[in-house]
Amino acid sequence: MINITSLRVAIAYRLVVPVFIIILLEASLSYYVALHFVDKTYDRWLFDSALSLAQEVKAEGEEISVNLPATALDIFRWDEIDTTFFKIHAEKKGWLAGDALISAPLMPVNANQPIFSDVRVEGKATRMVSLMIPGNLPEKVYIHVAETLNKRQEMMLEILLADLIPHLILTVLIGLLLYEGITHGLKPLNELAEDIAKRSSSDLNPIPDSHVFSEVRILTDTINRLFAKLNSAISTQQRFIDNAAHQLRTPLAGLKLQAERARREDSVEAMQPALLQIQTSADRASHLVKQLLALARSGAVEAKHQFEEVDLSQLIKQVCMEWAPKAIKKDIELSFEASDQPFIIQGAKLLLKELMVNLLDNAINYGVEGGRIVVKLDSKSGVLIIEDDGPGIQASERKKIFERFYRTPGSPGNGCGLGLAIVKEIADLHRMQIELEQSDLGGVCIDLKIPASAWVNV
Repeated sequence: MINITSLRVAIAYRLVVPVFIIILLEASLSYYVALHFVDKTYDRWLFDSALSLAQEVKAEGEEISVNLPATALDIFRWDEIDTTFFKIHAEKKGWLAGDALISAPLMPVNANQPIFSDVRVEGKATRMVSLMIPGNLPEKVYIHVAETLNKRQEMMLEILLADLIPHLILTVLIGLLLYEGITHGLKPLNELAEDIAKRSSSDLNPIPDSHVFSEVRILTDTINRLFAKLNSAISTQQRFIDNAAHQLRTPLAGLKLQAERARREDSVEAMQPALLQIQTSADRASHLVKQLLALARSGAVEAKHQFEEVDLSQLIKQVCMEWAPKAIKKDIELSFEASDQPFIIQGAKLLLKELMVNLLDNAINYGVEGGRIVVKLDSKSGVLIIEDDGPGIQASERKKIFERFYRTPGSPGNGCGLGLAIVKEIADLHRMQIELEQSDLGGVCIDLKIPASAWVNV
């Protein structure tokens, strides 16, 4: 397979080569057609020559004679290009005249049916006609006339060249015109490449496509969509960095302030309030960093598609057991309802666990003491439900709570607004649909619908 890196050469190659092959096939067909008619023409001449010799065969009683004057024989044999051979022989008497070395082929079955054959005479390839002389002769007399193939080959070459050369010239002209046309047609693409090359790395504005062909516009539209995605991703990343820096600044500032306060104290007892605040700020910073890392992992998995078979029922049960002590500490009843059968899906195990951790952490932190949290997994419909009897979320705030660093006004606790954003990132990665509704328990109900395409054990 030829490796072609130039688009114009590739297009010309794919157009000219088939045309050239077609021309060769047409020339081959022309060759065999011409060969048929050339053979037919020269075979007719051979047959006429044999008939002229037949006129010189006479019968005198029971004797057969051949009258071939030297001058007539010279005229018969004269040819500047080919050599002519002949042989006359009788069925019983044998050789009568001509070249005795000619090996006679199959004899004609009747006087009106000559036989043409390709034989070698004196080491030369020839075309030969064999016929039986008609008339009242004492016995059957046969004539064989053979001629070398030089005239036939010359005529075939002339016909072939006359047919092939114009086609080859036409193919070259077509190739040049195609190459020129392709070069001219690719000019807008080259201008587009130069325009993109001149851009700075921060210029993600759409590429103008008014001067390009509709086929090239497919490429420009694809690039513009890519630029739009990159612009959105960069903007989101920049906002994320700004918000992360702002969120980290608060616990770090608290750490610094409380550390300075502890240094001013003279006793360990006096340092205790400052040390407690340091621990609180460190816990908050640690929690924030953990959630930032979870977001980073979700992006990495999305890029690499590192999915595996995960028993979602077992995973959720394990997370609920791990978070049960925290729920008990706040006097919250945490329950899990699911079928005894495994529910296996394709997904990222660590991220699915992070999703459940954030959902439970959010429900426990904002739940009320003595309340309830119910986790359900319906393996028949593929729906994960987490509901509680907490304060709930107003309808106007339900679309905003999945944004990064967003917290509903008046929210208790010291969260950073990343928990549900992480849930949304991981759910989108697994093509899960999230619905947030009012729970029958009085609080919030979050439904996660798992796509059937991710199910393994169904």
